[in-house]
Amino acid sequence: MIDEPGTALFHQTMPFTERLGIEVLEHGPDLVRSRIAWDESLCTLGGVLHGGVLMSLADATGAVCAYLNLPEGKAGTTTVESKTNFVRAVRSGYATASSTALHAGRTFIVVETEIRDDAGKLVGKVTQTQAVL
Repeated sequence: MIDEPGTALFHQTMPFTERLGIEVLEHGPDLVRSRIAWDESLCTLGGVLHGGVLMSLADATGAVCAYLNLPEGKAGTTTVESKTNFVRAVRSGYATASSTALHAGRTFIVVETEIRDDAGKLVGKVTQTQAVL
């Protein structure tokens, strides 16, 4: 089921996510989940969903997770470091990203995001550091 308020939050704060067609499934401080549908226009050779698309999905999902874990009185975050490991290709269906905060401090928030395919198999893992603004 699509989380309409979460999807609106993504699309209003990061218009690029609307262009990519990202849908939010769940959003809260403990977990943010979103997905993107495989589409030929988002692929590289061999019908594989482009790594940059998957990284955009993970970055956006992680950014909202960091935002929802901001210390009181802070206005936002920005990605200062991101590391991605790809382990499997997405050739159909959806790629779903799930982000959790590993550390929510006063100056940095570290988020881990797993991307999985429709079979629940791990596609990629992203660890990102967000500076608190």
